[in-house]
Amino acid sequence: MADTSLFEQLDHDRFRATELARGPWDPDALHGGPPGALVAGALEDVVAAFARDELTSDDGTTVSFFPARFTAELLRPVPLDELVVHTTLRRPGRKICIADATLTGPDGKVCLAATLATIRRHPFEQPRADEVATPPPASGGWGVKIADGEQVMFARDGVEHRVVAGRFEDPGPATDWIRLAVSMVDGRESTPLERVIAAADFGNGVSKWFDMDEALFLNPDLTVNLHRLPVGEWVCIDAVTRLGAEGVGLAESLLFDEDGPIGRATQSLLVEGR
Repeated sequence: MADTSLFEQLDHDRFRATELARGPWDPDALHGGPPGALVAGALEDVVAAFARDELTSDDGTTVSFFPARFTAELLRPVPLDELVVHTTLRRPGRKICIADATLTGPDGKVCLAATLATIRRHPFEQPRADEVATPPPASGGWGVKIADGEQVMFARDGVEHRVVAGRFEDPGPATDWIRLAVSMVDGRESTPLERVIAAADFGNGVSKWFDMDEALFLNPDLTVNLHRLPVGEWVCIDAVTRLGAEGVGLAESLLFDEDGPIGRATQSLLVEGR
């Protein structure tokens, strides 16, 4: 396997997806996690550039923004091909800063649109400890058995899984520690936000109620709310899927690092038989 990253950077806003980013539904399309994480990283950059260029004080102090909410809308399959990221700063501000992005395929059509809402960082004493129990550590979990195949794919080859509750192979809720096995973009280290987004998109797969050859359970969106960025490489998703009676579902994941909870992710689901 020659690829060592999910994307190769061609210039400042152009990228080529590698086979490691391939998704489970179509061999020519990406898993939702890699393009979502790629765009999240680009949005972090545009907010950081605004803070550096516009909000640096005379003494050199720069305002820093925390990525509080990321939302991606998967408008069509993201092709395993060259992609262009375009970012805009929708709401510049000293306390709240919001940026938007699109991801465009080689045909010029937008396949993903995303928003990153950020909040100014400033010291504030935490009034009490969080009462949510952290799942058992990744070191005590077991690997995920994903069917072998000729084609490289993100779920098997781009990440490492350690399940500590439930089973990936069985229907129902599960708790899975996930670590990127390769870098997001060649030549640079993945950011904490990128690692969270890449892991969070597994919620519907980890807590699925159907085999993939039985039904589709596609998520047309992903929203991640954070109160803290993860420390370390592992991100845990404690995931559950709830199904309605009209082909609609909701996957919800509590997010953790080894120090405790960091946020929550939700995915709307389109559910239909094969």
